[in-house]
Amino acid sequence: MSAATLPNAATHSFRLTEEQEQLRREIRSFAAKEIAPHVMEWDEASEFPSAVVKQLGRMGLLGMLIPDELGGAGLGYVDYMMAIEEISAVDGSVGIIMAAHNSLGMNHIYLAGNAEQHRRYIPKLATGEWLAAWGLTEPGSGSDAAGARTTAVRKGDRWVLNGSKTFITNGAHADVSVVIAVTDKTQGTHGLSAFIVEKGMPGFRPGKKENKLGLRASDTSELILEDCEVPAENLLGKEGEGFVDSLRILDGGRISIAALALGIARGAYDAARKYVKQRRQFGKAIAEFQGIQWKLADMATQLDAARLLTLRAAAIKDAGKTTTSESAMAKLFASEAAVRICDEAVQLHGGYGFIKDYPVEKFYRDVKLCTIGEGTSEIQRMVIARELLKRP
Repeated sequence: MSAATLPNAATHSFRLTEEQEQLRREIRSFAAKEIAPHVMEWDEASEFPSAVVKQLGRMGLLGMLIPDELGGAGLGYVDYMMAIEEISAVDGSVGIIMAAHNSLGMNHIYLAGNAEQHRRYIPKLATGEWLAAWGLTEPGSGSDAAGARTTAVRKGDRWVLNGSKTFITNGAHADVSVVIAVTDKTQGTHGLSAFIVEKGMPGFRPGKKENKLGLRASDTSELILEDCEVPAENLLGKEGEGFVDSLRILDGGRISIAALALGIARGAYDAARKYVKQRRQFGKAIAEFQGIQWKLADMATQLDAARLLTLRAAAIKDAGKTTTSESAMAKLFASEAAVRICDEAVQLHGGYGFIKDYPVEKFYRDVKLCTIGEGTSEIQRMVIARELLKRP
């Protein structure tokens, strides 16, 4: 299945291929049957949906960006963002599990790893036999990656890692984690290196599981490293280039967060549109009131604009070009538009939007993370401005 391509990077629209539309239908059907009936149950219990994650693997959705020869689906970012949107329109928790695995943890190993690392890890990750996590953020180092304190010291044929990571999606459930650590504290971000750390390695364990506002069925945990000895061959990429590689990973990861926001917003919009057709006040459906219609029009317009920005970034990524600015724009706009759309969806439900019997309450809680994860809105604006000022 080949990804859709844009005839021109600045084009305003394009159609998905029939294969992509078929994939969309299959994912939408799967989400309705296997995810939708359990959404609130998982959310209330903060229960990780292990069985569904394994099903995603069998469907090829945990190796979407990986070529066939390494066990992946051999698809592109357009296919991938569409899949994230469809899953997230039902449950953002499953969407973010899928995103963190595909475009962060596994993708870092795929993009920066050598042939032996590919052989050892990628097939198991791409088929969903193993789950991946990505560890950059620390308690005192979020937007300021140079403030990282997790260290890696070379001792013979081993690296010894000490420190902790926080807010790690899939952290307690991951079989493999990519951990960014300081190998030369005098070099700032150029002194950071990446390591592949496997579950069960002595000195490596998950820490506190976070009790979150939203996306509660996804696992967000600390990763603790206490004299964790990692084989020298588990250095991922070149020493000192862990942060540089991380920026490449984030260009793709931000497309997935844009798609996550898009899916959550679409779920809220669809629920609101259905509700206003059914809810009657003053003798008629509230959808007949102009004030309600204008809200829907604004929501739909923002949703479409977010989708087009995300599709643009995905298509340029599929063309093999750098998408630093386009990914940041898509993530910034889609996440902030999604927050507004979910807010309006709750408003359109009135008091019913505030109770858990209606899905918009959960969409409202889930969506806020999209303006924070993989770079806050403020960081996206910094990235965009920096790229704009580079241009002649």
